[in-house]
Amino acid sequence: MRTPVAMTLGMVLAPCGLLLNLTATLAPGWRLVKGYLDQPVDVVLYQGLWDMCREQSSQERECGQPDKLGYFAAEPVLVARGLMVTSLAVTALGLLLASLGVRCWEDEPHVVLAGASGLVLFAAGLFSLIPVSWYTHFLADRAVLPFPERPVTAEVSYSLVLGYLGSCLLLLGGFSLALSFAPWCAECRRRRRKAPPGGPRRPSISTVYVEWPEPALTPAIKYYSDGQHRPRPAELGPADKPKVGFPMPRPRAKTYTNPQDVLDGETEATSQSASSRSTRPCQSSLPCDSDL
Repeated sequence: MRTPVAMTLGMVLAPCGLLLNLTATLAPGWRLVKGYLDQPVDVVLYQGLWDMCREQSSQERECGQPDKLGYFAAEPVLVARGLMVTSLAVTALGLLLASLGVRCWEDEPHVVLAGASGLVLFAAGLFSLIPVSWYTHFLADRAVLPFPERPVTAEVSYSLVLGYLGSCLLLLGGFSLALSFAPWCAECRRRRRKAPPGGPRRPSISTVYVEWPEPALTPAIKYYSDGQHRPRPAELGPADKPKVGFPMPRPRAKTYTNPQDVLDGETEATSQSASSRSTRPCQSSLPCDSDL
């Protein structure tokens, strides 16, 4: 059996969401602060959940910058740390359940386990989407997320974008895997419809099984002779068996012919009277009809 499309889509989107959320959690790029008066114009400060990095176009990036304004102690940063780590752990658990539920190496997937993994991954997406959205809401609020006064400005950095993408992919992947519950729920409804309301009933009339004789099979090849269907030669009796061979030609009946005229001389004998009839009236050397 092929893996359903919903399961395949979930197994592709969930690892991508995990990778994006891991990058967003560790990378120091949640907020970009720039516009310092006592610094060069091209100096920017990248702030993340665990570190700060100072970057200048003409120099390399310098991480481990001191937190002078209490940025890491802000409530959105602390909540984001806890929820992002929780999201990563729940995502790993959901992928483990999805691998065991989909079971691409077997014929039939475990739909209940695959659907449960979808719910877990959906929850992981919510765990990462909440801190990212909350941090974005207070991004430019100096009272909640402190940064220097004007003309210094704060902007969205790449880690927030990766966090949004990872959360959306986890939500979509979890929803796709949760669709595995659909055939299981349909099977449960079908069983409930077939089952009687008062439990299984015993039939009042016992079932009688009758064994009918099996019909004779029609021969696959029929015997034909002279364009008509006839029984096989083996099925014929001794009197019905056809004669073997072919008729011999009979000679035609020949008529005897005498080249001599046997009536020659009898005409003269008939003209004479009966009294003058001699013992040999015909003059032919052959016997006459009267002699025969």
